[in-house]
Amino acid sequence: MDKTRRGSPPRGRDRYRINHRIRAREVRLIGPEGDQVGIVPIQEALKLADHHNLDLVEVAPNATPPVCRLMDYGKFRYEQSKKEREARKHQKQVELKEVRLRPKTDTHDLQVKAKQARKFLLSGDKVKFTLRFRGREMAHTNIGREMLDQIAESLRDIAVIEQKPTLESRAFSLVLAPNAKTLKSAQQEKREKIRQDKQESKGSAAPRTEPEAKPGDDDHAPDEEELDEGDEIDDDEGDEDEDDEDEDEDDEDDEDEDEDDDKK
Repeated sequence: MDKTRRGSPPRGRDRYRINHRIRAREVRLIGPEGDQVGIVPIQEALKLADHHNLDLVEVAPNATPPVCRLMDYGKFRYEQSKKEREARKHQKQVELKEVRLRPKTDTHDLQVKAKQARKFLLSGDKVKFTLRFRGREMAHTNIGREMLDQIAESLRDIAVIEQKPTLESRAFSLVLAPNAKTLKSAQQEKREKIRQDKQESKGSAAPRTEPEAKPGDDDHAPDEEELDEGDEIDDDEGDEDEDDEDEDEDDEDDEDEDEDDDKK
């Protein structure tokens, strides 16, 4: 098997010397399972790599002799790149935000700029304040320095000065970086707030259940008006029954009189 070709990425991407690119005459060899083989000549190490169908990778070139290991270099590079991608996902790229000022910026606008910079700093970014002078304003550079000192003092609780106010050509510049401890606590508070908001949203989204009706509830009981009407109807029906009874008695009396007449 061609060891110069097997598992060899383009030269520009090489981080390790492998196989015939290793220049040492002898190496301290580590087996494929991590076992210590010992110091062996490079040719013997290459033969062992060929025997196991693996690559000979120089993992510690500065050691004496260099440390080499038998491994599948392609698989090793894949796992390394995968770990690097996972690490980049959890890393935030620090950006340098710029806030521009003028010597004539009033106090209110200066507070607004400082508030904007505070948001950048709490997000983990650095902030560069640039105060530019025009024309005769260069005669009053002390005003610009005082403004930058005022901003640095107002953000002292969350930031540290990375670059003191420096005059470059016609502009003063100040660079602030977020305080590591303050940034960490702010991020924890932000995560805690997000977690609480999620819990509240889940609680509000839960369906509301109406209380079950008990057997003794008067769900089907008639109202007072219905009861009154029912009573009147019952009374009328009672009167009608009494009238019918009276009529029946009168009919019986008439029949008795007719029978007496017939006997006579």
